[in-house]
Amino acid sequence: MSGSAALIYELAWFQLLELVIGSSSLSLTILLATYMGGMCVGSLLFPRLISTNRNPLTVYGLLEIAIGVSGAILLAALPLAASLQTLPLVGDIALRCLISAVFLSLPTVLIGATFPAIARIVDDDRRHVLGYLYTANITGAVIGCLAAGFYFLRVFDTATANNVAVAINAVVGLLALGIGRTSTSDTLSSRADIREATAPLEFSHGQNAVYFVIGFSGFTALGAELLWTRQLSLVFGATVYTFSIVLAALLIGIGIGTFAGSFIVAKGVRPRVALAVCQFGLGIAIAWTSWAIAYSLPYSPPPDASVWSPWTDLALDLIRCFWAIFPAAFLWGASFPAALAAVKRSECDSAELAGGVYAANTLGGITAVLIFGIYLIPGIGTHACTAALIGASGAAGLSMVHRPKHHVHNFAAVLITAAVMLVISTRTPAIPDLLVAYGRNVTKWVDHPPDVLYVGEGINSSVAVSEWSNGIRNFHVAGKVEASTQISDMRLQRMLGHLSALTHREPRSVLVVGFGAGVTAGTFVVHPGIERIVICEIEPLIPDVVSSFFTKENYDVVHDPRVKVVLDDARHYLLTTNEKFDIITSDPIHPWVKGAAALYTREYFSILAKHLNPGGVVSQWVPLYDSSEEVVKSEFATFFKEFPHGTIWSNDINGRGYDVLLVGQENDAPIDLDQIAARLDGEKHEKVVTSLREVGFSPPLSLFGTYAGEGQALNQWLEDAVINTDRNLRLQYVAGLAFTANEPDRIYQDFLAYRTFPENRFAGSESRRAAIRQAVSRQ
Repeated sequence: MSGSAALIYELAWFQLLELVIGSSSLSLTILLATYMGGMCVGSLLFPRLISTNRNPLTVYGLLEIAIGVSGAILLAALPLAASLQTLPLVGDIALRCLISAVFLSLPTVLIGATFPAIARIVDDDRRHVLGYLYTANITGAVIGCLAAGFYFLRVFDTATANNVAVAINAVVGLLALGIGRTSTSDTLSSRADIREATAPLEFSHGQNAVYFVIGFSGFTALGAELLWTRQLSLVFGATVYTFSIVLAALLIGIGIGTFAGSFIVAKGVRPRVALAVCQFGLGIAIAWTSWAIAYSLPYSPPPDASVWSPWTDLALDLIRCFWAIFPAAFLWGASFPAALAAVKRSECDSAELAGGVYAANTLGGITAVLIFGIYLIPGIGTHACTAALIGASGAAGLSMVHRPKHHVHNFAAVLITAAVMLVISTRTPAIPDLLVAYGRNVTKWVDHPPDVLYVGEGINSSVAVSEWSNGIRNFHVAGKVEASTQISDMRLQRMLGHLSALTHREPRSVLVVGFGAGVTAGTFVVHPGIERIVICEIEPLIPDVVSSFFTKENYDVVHDPRVKVVLDDARHYLLTTNEKFDIITSDPIHPWVKGAAALYTREYFSILAKHLNPGGVVSQWVPLYDSSEEVVKSEFATFFKEFPHGTIWSNDINGRGYDVLLVGQENDAPIDLDQIAARLDGEKHEKVVTSLREVGFSPPLSLFGTYAGEGQALNQWLEDAVINTDRNLRLQYVAGLAFTANEPDRIYQDFLAYRTFPENRFAGSESRRAAIRQAVSRQ
């Protein structure tokens, strides 16, 4: 039960704090390192601060209750995080670390203390039971991961999930206190005598090697988890469910391995031998997983979601994920009880023993999170990182077979291990370029693959650029096409810019959320009145490298002197700046991609509204493809809550639905067609006219013929829509179940049925208004 609560907390707290410090790789690394760091500190401090003569069940019960109290306080105190953003004289990275530490340190330290606390119920002659306790904790963690990721966070919200974990802690704490009170006095006194007689844990060279090895085991486990989560997101789709699936499959394997390791040690197998075998075996197991991800899983996709339910699809993904990562997860799990048994067998404090091994393992994981998350993956790529993990496993195994003063033996072991690990590493496959580009849909392109011009593994995501035989170029993020030079995509990207810039009477400053191929941002380059363009992009490779493949289409926007590129999460940037803009255009990735739904919440749209100058305009992209009616309704209704005078503009393909953009203003001032026509007739706007004509808007004012409705007319259609908020982020869960759907035209026709031509929306001469009215009626 305790492990279940811990994983519910982890998923809920990360979802809440990402909204404050951002969802970039740096922010997530800080969150994970802080969470694990607190557990490491707690496991080390407990045996040093809590006397052995205290009833272990009473202490454990009080810890569980304290965790629940701190979890409730964290939820109530979260609004404080926003005020911390404005602290003076604190650097950006230091500020994110400070916020994470303020909110996570106390509860995670308490969580880390629970394992050494419960370890004190174990007598010296039954140390193998520690492995079984850890197995039970991991089993609960699996349940908590699945319950939070697939039910509590999806159906309810983070507050509900957090409160469920608080209730679990309360129940566990009261049970522990009750069992402690009802235990017989003889049993308690005999265990107290044993605890008082235990000597402090003493370290020898061999024991230091065990701590080193179990630390390396944690290092390879967390490093591999980071690698595999990114790679499996390409295979299964980068949804919030994939994260839960990978974590659950990993924990299941670790739990089974921990149980098996405890059983083996209890049967008398030498723990140092078992630990060495596990580490050497990890080299082969890691290579197996890499082969499965590169060559097996992508080409054995589950049945089409239109035939099978999304839940069946997710269950099959969990089975396929488990099949790929089980060998390595099993060996990581088996290493833990082997290390516990190998450290000390004579009388010592069980809490100090358990806490030390647990802390070493966690410290290795923290190191992997920092090194792999920030440096190695973007620096050398996932293929080289896999080779490094295989080498690290071999080095850990060598530490267990090292014999002092046996130089010939040690030298031979090093040579053999190096040769074997080198062979395994060189045979380990890299992720195919086509998989990076097309992800879950890679099988559709195997027979006629496009030319992959570029593949890059950035700090936040994997990106690619491909080109079809007809010359159309595509930009890919996380295994999906995010932008292209295809006319339908080019039209949408330029509509986002031109519609905003022409609706505003005198735009001077622009914020672009999401760089993509740079086409939307580049649209503002040709508008003569624009003086400042700020672009928020979370992945540095995109403006630095990918933009160079689309310089013709984006007008080489990156090198325009008016442009400033901010490499950060857009929400975090807006929360930490006082700058306001005339135009904000938001073109994020699909809402089913994990983390993207934070750019579709009511609170986010409220932040946008607060950063608009008087008369400002906001435009927001909404895809109708890879989506469902429930998802689109949620996006519309959430946007119109903050921009009640908002309008809808269609980017259809020959009258069939494809995607749309929403435009919001602080008032319902009409669009002055005569004033816009006068601007476009001037010499300064020649490039604007050319840009519009290149995507089919000739005459230029036909851009306004894409009008597809307004929010106030859709009240009936949207009455059952769920508002996407920071507390529930419901959109990412609903969209994650619908990203294989393909019904854009049905959705389009459904809301188009509510459209009437708004006579008060357009001002100007009757001839121009009639032309727009006629264009709208043809949709």
